[in-house]
Amino acid sequence: MIAVPDVLTHVIVGYVIGTLLSIRYERIRRAHVTLVMIGALSPDFTKIDLMFPDGFIGYLLGIPFSWAPLHVLGGTIVVALFGSLLFAPEYRRDAIVLVAIGAASHHVLDLGLMTPTGYSYAAFWPLTEFRPPSGGLYLSTDRWPALVSGLCAVLVWAAKRRLSERRDERSA
Repeated sequence: MIAVPDVLTHVIVGYVIGTLLSIRYERIRRAHVTLVMIGALSPDFTKIDLMFPDGFIGYLLGIPFSWAPLHVLGGTIVVALFGSLLFAPEYRRDAIVLVAIGAASHHVLDLGLMTPTGYSYAAFWPLTEFRPPSGGLYLSTDRWPALVSGLCAVLVWAAKRRLSERRDERSA
């Protein structure tokens, strides 16, 4: 089952990070912010398992199969690299970096999750199987992280808008 507050939190945090980057770097536009948001969601592409279970895909391919590696460092790199192929060559580097920034935010937030074992997932696989201790800050079903990230998004949106208005006044 998809924990909606968790998915929403990841997307909103991606928006906040992307918008902050767009404030700092003028060349980053709305489409770039969207790439950070997609990156923040990308580790949860494993949820495709709900529509196409591992066993079904394994049966179709004739080999053992799992979506789970999409939720670790190796899967994040693969998603960023394959996703960059959707862009013209001159934009691929930017796409990889922005998707990777979003995915990194996802992994950082997930390391703060409270888990029954007290340990997180092997986020750095295939480099290491090490499972860092979970932060124990919140559950994936908690709504307060989505509310806090939503508030941050509103504040960043207002700051971006205000800065844009000031730039417009100066240039007029």
